[in-house]
Amino acid sequence: MTTFGPLEPNSKLDVENLLSDLENYRPRRKGWTWRDVPAEGVDMGPFHFHDMSAPLKNSIGLPASEYFEHIDPQPKCVVTTEIASGRFEDDVRRMRMAAWHGADHLMVIRTTGQSHIDGLLEGTPEGIGGVPITRKQIRASRKACDAIEDEVGRPINFHSYVSGVAGPEVAVLFAEEGINGAHQDPQYNVLYRNVNMYRSYVDAAEAKKVMTGAQIFQIDGAHNANATAKAGWLVMPELMVQHGINTAFSVQVGMDPDLIGLSTVPPNSPPAPKLWYDLPYALALRDFFSDYKFRAQQNTRYIEASIEEAVRTHTIDTMISMLVGSDIQSTITPDEGRNVPWHYNNVRGLQTVKQTWAGLDGINELLKLDKDGPLGEMAHDIKVRSVVFLEEAIASGGYFAAVEAGFFVDSARYPERIGDGIARAGDGGVGAGTIVERDEDYFAPVSSHFGHNTIPAWLAEKGVERPEDAIDGDTLSHPEKIVYIDELDPSDSVDARLEKTLPFRKGGKIKPEVEWAGDGVVLVQIFVPENIEIAEVYATEMAAKMGLSDAEVVNLEPMHPSEGTFVEVKGKIGFSIDRDSLHIPEKEVLLPEDELREEVKARGLRVVAGTVGEDEHSVGLREILDIKHGGIEKYGVKYDYLGTSVPLTKLVDAAIETGAQAILISTIISHNDVHRTMMKRLHELTVEKGVRDKLVLVAGGTQVNRDMADETGLDATFGRGTKGIMVVDAMVKALRGRE
Repeated sequence: MTTFGPLEPNSKLDVENLLSDLENYRPRRKGWTWRDVPAEGVDMGPFHFHDMSAPLKNSIGLPASEYFEHIDPQPKCVVTTEIASGRFEDDVRRMRMAAWHGADHLMVIRTTGQSHIDGLLEGTPEGIGGVPITRKQIRASRKACDAIEDEVGRPINFHSYVSGVAGPEVAVLFAEEGINGAHQDPQYNVLYRNVNMYRSYVDAAEAKKVMTGAQIFQIDGAHNANATAKAGWLVMPELMVQHGINTAFSVQVGMDPDLIGLSTVPPNSPPAPKLWYDLPYALALRDFFSDYKFRAQQNTRYIEASIEEAVRTHTIDTMISMLVGSDIQSTITPDEGRNVPWHYNNVRGLQTVKQTWAGLDGINELLKLDKDGPLGEMAHDIKVRSVVFLEEAIASGGYFAAVEAGFFVDSARYPERIGDGIARAGDGGVGAGTIVERDEDYFAPVSSHFGHNTIPAWLAEKGVERPEDAIDGDTLSHPEKIVYIDELDPSDSVDARLEKTLPFRKGGKIKPEVEWAGDGVVLVQIFVPENIEIAEVYATEMAAKMGLSDAEVVNLEPMHPSEGTFVEVKGKIGFSIDRDSLHIPEKEVLLPEDELREEVKARGLRVVAGTVGEDEHSVGLREILDIKHGGIEKYGVKYDYLGTSVPLTKLVDAAIETGAQAILISTIISHNDVHRTMMKRLHELTVEKGVRDKLVLVAGGTQVNRDMADETGLDATFGRGTKGIMVVDAMVKALRGRE
């Protein structure tokens, strides 16, 4: 078995190395893995968490983690992210980013609808109209996951889709190649892909049997009903019935209930009163399907192009997941509305789950659901209507007859019907008339095969006890028998794509990206003081004048019918920058906080501060000074704040009179380089008064940067994003340097 890695956190993933020797790669692990959740909880930093899993070896915490000893608590649920770039060489990089932010269920969606394909695609590249699942893509992705899970210190579940008339073949491929989870739902084929209903269920029996043998975790697709219906909150009974049919069928096929998951999607979204619909539905699901796992997903029907809107709804969904005990939390983002799968939206979704889960940790110990009030009544109503729906389907002749009668995805509130449901003919659809009944002596020399499989007497006499023993084992037990076919068209392959992106991956060229390496796509956010019609046209023309090609407005949000519109426009830049041409300032390593406090106390460090010139800005400087904002006062520094528009002479005189060791000035106004003038003049005044060697001079402002210290004669200069600890560190180091 070939391996890849180990990965180095400060080095990019080497895609060419990953792709080498794929024909000899074997998955080192098969089957689904749940998170390690200590029963006693998890202690991290100064806190005890009640509903968290074991922490990661390497990860990136929430932005606020810097205030909490950089802890990164991981929810006890498995967390999903969906990868949809269509180029697996870029998918693997995205997987790595997602894993560092807490994802351990990586779902890969290709740009080609896999369920439309009627066979395995071996050696087929991008040219058929998108990137379908192939053995090469799976191997490369699973091989990358092996290295990524070593890097973060947690198993990664890799997931895809077993659907369409090629479902059984795809299931075998997944079992061979170590896929850990997959969507499999014959009703999805019937209702949404128009696969013949009988063929779909025959195929599903075989696919589920194969998945069971490989311990592939199954997630159904019932959620598509409320993502398709005109009013998702009206199809809740149908959703329950679809879940019931799929779970019962899966068990009958022989699938272990622990391998069966429900894809639950909340039926509503703000501005609707979401909780009054989604929580009773989630509770009813949990009551009916307590033997199975739940994957909670957002409802894409109501997600527009606003990332903020998606995050807000996602937060409520995650809270509901915690209240009802969902086992997997998905992280849908508005990529479809923006027409591009954005790398960082994956991370935003993961951050939403982590932030909500950490903030509400232990919620079920602090709060209890009141099932005796309206919540219980509403959940009971959904369950009753679901049972009646199922009874009616049975009375009509069963599931197939109910589909022919258009029972499913009808927009009315059951038991009402308005007749707009999806209806399929039993003798129609893709694959109709292709089912062949097995002969009594049917024999296939393979394992994990559904239905009767009779070993011929002459083989039984030779000691063959399992069908696959007739050929000395099949590909599931002897992977060396797998025929690996690489891509066939050298002009339309991953190698050709990698050649085009080489300058941006290894050649020192830098371009922004949101989907593929070197795609050059950028997002510009602007406020246009016009109505929405004018703003859209203006934004596109503005982007063109900025030099962006393929400009397209991806989000429009009116702030007022006439006063203005928030617009997001994407486009592509046509240039790159050499990494070697960039001047990277040396990173300042701050002294430990305890050491700074001791030094401040020993020196009795005191400063005078003010905003200089004719500048009335005060907030930025006060945040550097005051303890409330983590200013220098937090570290024991005493200060005298002289206010705004302070003459420089007054600051110097005050420093002399109070015995201060430092002067801090803030200068925001920058026209005619006033900020530079003020900084230089401060240095000159202290020289004239003979106190320059006794005072540390520090300046800050929005137009100030670190390089201006040498230019203006000051000891330290700071720009945007400065924290109090940085200023204290600079003053202590300057004082030490004079000793």
